[in-house]
Amino acid sequence: MEFALALLSVPPDELEALDWSFADRKRLLDHFLRSGKAAQRISRDVLAQSPITLRLPRRDLAPLQRFARRELPKAASNAAMLDRVIRVLDEAA
Repeated sequence: MEFALALLSVPPDELEALDWSFADRKRLLDHFLRSGKAAQRISRDVLAQSPITLRLPRRDLAPLQRFARRELPKAASNAAMLDRVIRVLDEAA
């Protein structure tokens, strides 16, 4: 969820710097929305330790990696989450 909120917080000039359009951001957010709906089925007691599957086209992997390295540290309040996200994106590439 924190990753999706960080995507929403990117101002238009930063979207340009990432070489994204508003449609690109919406498409990426849609990936997170689908994953969030799946996460709703997981008990709150174990959710923090549960891996959540994010299915996305390979073409979206590199843009998310750039975002995770460039913008997410500005918005993320959880360093462990940031480390996990970057590690998983790197492994998927």
